[in-house]
Amino acid sequence: QVQLVESGGGLVQAGGSLRLSCAASGRTFNTYAMGWFRQAPGKEREFVAAIGWSGGATFYADSVKGRFTISRDNARNTAYLQMNSLKPEDTAVYYCAARSGGIRTLQREYAYWGQGTQVTVSS
Repeated sequence: QVQLVESGGGLVQAGGSLRLSCAASGRTFNTYAMGWFRQAPGKEREFVAAIGWSGGATFYADSVKGRFTISRDNARNTAYLQMNSLKPEDTAVYYCAARSGGIRTLQREYAYWGQGTQVTVSS
């Protein structure tokens, strides 16, 4: 069992940056792939980025590639999402998720979810 808690969301102007954190409980964090998803108002939740258990493999949605960076610190049981060059269309609730095995882009592949953190980008 893994419990996830996101933090770091907030209000930022377009072009700005935010770093989201996802703190995980449990002693097996380093066996889980981690993903970030987001849900904008009136839209379905969508994949943003994922990272393998060792941090060696990453994958990004085309919409954030080159602007967002996913990383993890297994010693701290924490995953991160560094978001640069933010746009108003990045406004959403951001969720982190964990799964056993390799990275995936489908939310149904993830067993554990955080409660989400709001990111609002003003124009």
